[in-house]
Amino acid sequence: MFKKLFGKKEKTGSIFVIQLNDKIMPIDRGEYYEDPIDEFLRKNKYGEVIGGGTMQAESGEIVFCNIEFLIYQGNNEEQINMEIIEMLEKLGAPKGSHLSKESTNEQINLGQKEGLGIYLDGTNLPDEVYAECDSNIVLAELSKLVRYDGEVQRYWQGNTETALYFYGDSFKEMNNAILEFTSNYPLCQNARIIQIA
Repeated sequence: MFKKLFGKKEKTGSIFVIQLNDKIMPIDRGEYYEDPIDEFLRKNKYGEVIGGGTMQAESGEIVFCNIEFLIYQGNNEEQINMEIIEMLEKLGAPKGSHLSKESTNEQINLGQKEGLGIYLDGTNLPDEVYAECDSNIVLAELSKLVRYDGEVQRYWQGNTETALYFYGDSFKEMNNAILEFTSNYPLCQNARIIQIA
């Protein structure tokens, strides 16, 4: 009884979910995407971020990540969502991402960046390759070649492969830019290069 009278009033409104086709680590997701959205919503009294998560494959590789936010009742949901989409695209949200309203599942596609994943063979190369080569060199060199200078590095280390992920304007251009290096650096033998966005 007293709780109902004097307790903290719960905010009401509509819940929205952003699904990002980004293989970004949870802590980086929070700093890179969630915090700016939450700051924007709270500063304008539009709403707040209420959760986030990461979907992983059985292997542990990140498939995508989610951010949930609440738009307080009485605010213009359509306008706020357009502003959030604009913000996400400025931050580099990849193609294949979308925003949806939880109650209706109505989706708005978003994202402009394309993604490249390179999967380094971790088990089948000669022992001396693993002894003499370093995946950090691959990461640094590929970052330079695709002109990626961001602070957030995206990667995954599995039992048989190590994956490095890059996002840019064009998968084809990124792939062409790294071709000479990946063809010649020993650790890139047998590497799989795929479009991830």
